[in-house]
Amino acid sequence: MNFRKKIKAYTNTPISHQVVMDVLANYNRPNDKISELLKSGELQALRRGLYVPGPEIDLPVPELFLLANHLRGPSYVSLESALAHHGFIPERVYEISSATLKTSKTYTTPVGRFSYQYLPAPYYSFGLQRTTLAPQQVALIASPEKAICDKIVLTNGLILRSVRQASAFLREDLRIEATDLRNLDIHVIQSWITDAPKKSSLAMLVKTLEQL
Repeated sequence: MNFRKKIKAYTNTPISHQVVMDVLANYNRPNDKISELLKSGELQALRRGLYVPGPEIDLPVPELFLLANHLRGPSYVSLESALAHHGFIPERVYEISSATLKTSKTYTTPVGRFSYQYLPAPYYSFGLQRTTLAPQQVALIASPEKAICDKIVLTNGLILRSVRQASAFLREDLRIEATDLRNLDIHVIQSWITDAPKKSSLAMLVKTLEQL
């Protein structure tokens, strides 16, 4: 069996255990074959029951943000990962950070590290964008406004009590340019505050953005 040829059609997304079992349907002991494929580097496990092509079969791995959405769902990419994607922060982000409706968790995989932090509904569902990363690869990513709000909400011990403090957090800690901050939609952030954690801090964010 040419595993590479058979699995190629499924590599636009992470590959489920069921898909691999279907590909290996002619084997009497398909789970043993999966173990062989993992050992040989033809398959890589992100977690139990979720796989991507291994380095030995020279097939592309799906985009990391798409993997993040599938690795722990429901979830969306946020925080520094989303801000870097939108061009709001200069540095390359080495860990894919996401928000989830499930408990917080971190996965260290052969293709990278993925972290997830819990956010409550309905705030969780605000400000999400479906973004095409590659042909047939669409991921859920926080808008710049939501990524900044999530960063404030999820940073332990951070309470924004003044415009000066909020400005320092945005400009010095996150290193976001004033031009980018002025382009944020203040009204959409205001619409989230009623249902958001850290209401006073997000209100201070709005006040700070209004004074730019």
